[in-house]
Amino acid sequence: MCCSCSLSGLNRREFLGVSAMGVAGAALALGTTKASTTDWNPEKPMIRTGKPLRIQPVLLYSISKRQEQTSWRPWGGLHTEADIAEEVNRISSELAAMQRKAEFELEIRPLVKVRSVEEAQKVRETADYDVPIVYAASGWTTALEACFSEKRNNLIFLRHRSGPIYLWYEIVHNRFLRQGNETEDLDEYRYPSGMTIHDVVVDDYDEMLSKLRGLYGVHNFIGSKIVALGGSSGWCHPGAPEIARTKFGLDIINVDYEDLAQRIKFARADSDRLKRAQHWAQHYLNLPDTLLHTDQQFVSNAFLLYDIFKEYLAENNAAAFTIQACMGTVMPISETTACLPLSLLNDEGYLAFCESDFNVIPSGILLHYISGKPVFLNDPTFPHHGMVTVAHCTAPRRMDGQKYAAARVVTHFESDYGATPKVELPIETPFTMVCPDAGQKAWVGFTGRIEANPFYDICRSQYDVSIDGDWEKLLQDHRGFHWMMAVGDYTQEMAYACPKIGINWNNVSKVA
Repeated sequence: MCCSCSLSGLNRREFLGVSAMGVAGAALALGTTKASTTDWNPEKPMIRTGKPLRIQPVLLYSISKRQEQTSWRPWGGLHTEADIAEEVNRISSELAAMQRKAEFELEIRPLVKVRSVEEAQKVRETADYDVPIVYAASGWTTALEACFSEKRNNLIFLRHRSGPIYLWYEIVHNRFLRQGNETEDLDEYRYPSGMTIHDVVVDDYDEMLSKLRGLYGVHNFIGSKIVALGGSSGWCHPGAPEIARTKFGLDIINVDYEDLAQRIKFARADSDRLKRAQHWAQHYLNLPDTLLHTDQQFVSNAFLLYDIFKEYLAENNAAAFTIQACMGTVMPISETTACLPLSLLNDEGYLAFCESDFNVIPSGILLHYISGKPVFLNDPTFPHHGMVTVAHCTAPRRMDGQKYAAARVVTHFESDYGATPKVELPIETPFTMVCPDAGQKAWVGFTGRIEANPFYDICRSQYDVSIDGDWEKLLQDHRGFHWMMAVGDYTQEMAYACPKIGINWNNVSKVA
């Protein structure tokens, strides 16, 4: 059922707009990997469509000369050029180890040594990287400031126990993050180049990798492309697509149903293409733990529709797709439902959403790139007694990014027509849930586990899930109309990434 709530006035001053950092990234589409319409092969690993995150490590240091009967050197364990050379090797080795652990694509530039404001500015003005990691061993505040630009997201790494201790381990708070000058109070934060306490890491490369994972998500989210068949919308908030364009720079490419009808007509006239769709359908039904409870022709028609959806992605150099009026308009045209085709695209590594709801789609794009896994747009119910039921008819089967979960192929519930996967996730599977608000101001998140795969008279893929933490707070802070789910705990990455895109993050599962 469609929602026709009235749209309240939009306060554009509340939008951050696309930052300069985002504009630079928006020149490239969300996917650098074009969709292929030549094959469907569930044995292949999921593709990763994101652009790599390019890292520039910088070692900021100074070497002091001994002076008699006065304080001549600051805190810190790097005193000679030999110490610096050893530290360069240490940093390079540590970054290489972190890069090997990353499940997303990191490109790490050779480390640059910086001793002066001029050297720092030269590195800052270089355009061939996305995020600097400044190893602030020593050096003046002005040199540290000169390393960073508001056009980028920035990180600082400090040593306490992981190697020779750094001067800035002592003074990053009171000499950089806070004011402390002739006219400003020492205890006033100044947010240099937009940086906060959360942009500083001490010793911990797992924490660094988590922050980079969040920035990778932001990097591929801002300015991303999405094909919208039947146009774009927002449940109970018609202004949602415009907010997505204005605040996040999303490039929403509208395609009308007349175009789809023509493509289906031509596809049905191609005997080879029909045979290929039938072959794919049989291959899908032969996957382990796959049961058919609808007409197999619906499945074959669904694979033909999937193939056409991939055409749209390839032609627009996009990795994301959504469809409006998927609970009616598409059915007489395709003689099936869009549920299975969307599930197939997600399992392949693309992003595919029903209902064209841009209240929730932005959160799905960000969560997908942070997790590296398919995400599940779902209808939530009323949280109670520490649990909630979520359901929809387009669930991916490869929610862990690797293995196809068990599924029954049934009809779409509301229409009792077509082909829809009822995906059954393993009990105790952990997940992250994002509950975005319609105005894209505050997103609620929580973690939990799959408790049951029931078969209620609701959308076919359905899960009773536990809610970690304060479930009553979730009930109070419930947002939007749809939620977004990914397997695994990514609340730490979401907490770091959301402020970068102008979103307040409220994790109700976080222990105080």
